[in-house]
Amino acid sequence: MAGRNDTDYYKKLLLDFIAEPDPLFSMLQWLTQRMMELGSESKAGAPEGKHSTERKTHFSGTRVRRFDTRLGTMYLLVPKLRQGGYIPFFVTERKRSEQALIQVVQEAFINGVSTRKIERLAKSMGIEGISAGQVSELNKELDEQVRYFRTRPLEKTCPFIWADALYEKIRYDGRVVTMAVLVVAGITLDGTRDILTVEPMSGESEETCRELFEGLKKRGIKDVWLCISDSHQRGSRRQSAGVFRVRAGSAARCTS
Repeated sequence: MAGRNDTDYYKKLLLDFIAEPDPLFSMLQWLTQRMMELGSESKAGAPEGKHSTERKTHFSGTRVRRFDTRLGTMYLLVPKLRQGGYIPFFVTERKRSEQALIQVVQEAFINGVSTRKIERLAKSMGIEGISAGQVSELNKELDEQVRYFRTRPLEKTCPFIWADALYEKIRYDGRVVTMAVLVVAGITLDGTRDILTVEPMSGESEETCRELFEGLKKRGIKDVWLCISDSHQRGSRRQSAGVFRVRAGSAARCTS
């Protein structure tokens, strides 16, 4: 009789899945939820709300966890335990592959691949759940990394700095323009080479160079002994000498 009831239950469940807009996705949602229920109950020692002498801890609601799959993105309601915590095994095992996918998406974005092309690339790899909007969300992490790089504190004394400009074509205000990208590298007191800043500028004028070096000063650099720049960057040389304080007993000079 119990077997008959189980058959009727699963038959009704399958009919419900077939009626859904995406039957496979609905099945996957149901399956992940059941696996989490069984896994968390096993760790707690008893089902939620049931008295048992074997209970090890109690349930404490759920937390939402985004889960990207080839069938699409779902939001798991992961059970929370008061002690010990619980992480679904299928989320843990997919963590490394998901991180690898994120890195591929970010590298493609850095190399200038559009979000639409990344979406098509993901589909060609069998990953249907990544849209152009999700690609943009994944790349927001890059914005935080760039923001930290541009604002991180610097050492007070940087004996030697090099300033040079690259010219790159970028999309700005709906059109492609050529813009100067000033790269400033430095050698610290312990001999370590460090890229201090990479800043896009409309040109290599004295005003933009002074603004750039003032930014380095605000981030902590006070003493610069020697500034090396391109022969065409007279504004850079003058402004670096004018912004940074000269260390006693040394000469501040710029060379081409």
